[in-house]
Amino acid sequence: MSFDPAQLTYTSDGLIPAIAQDRESGEVLMMAWMNQEAVKRTLETGRVTYWSRSRQSFWVKGESSGHVQKLVDFRVDCDRDCLLVLVDQTGPACHTNRRSCFYTAVRDGKEIELMKPMDD
Repeated sequence: MSFDPAQLTYTSDGLIPAIAQDRESGEVLMMAWMNQEAVKRTLETGRVTYWSRSRQSFWVKGESSGHVQKLVDFRVDCDRDCLLVLVDQTGPACHTNRRSCFYTAVRDGKEIELMKPMDD
């Protein structure tokens, strides 16, 4: 069966959440949004492409920073309303220069920073 991005379930804004996970470590790196065209571009190029809600434009991860996400595997959840992209990540995934966007934990009612920014 061939894959058709139009068969995914998008929000009323035409978006679908995409979780990026490091293929080696299994670490969850980030969550961002894709639209149907970003899904197509990601699958065609092997470079993970997201839709920026604030800029209302496409962004290829690492295009300006060099912190590229190379697509390894593209997965669709059971409800077809969320994506998981397994990637080879070059450098930090987070715009704060951390490996993962999920660097803050809440423990005993307090926020704990789990990782510091990476050195360039």
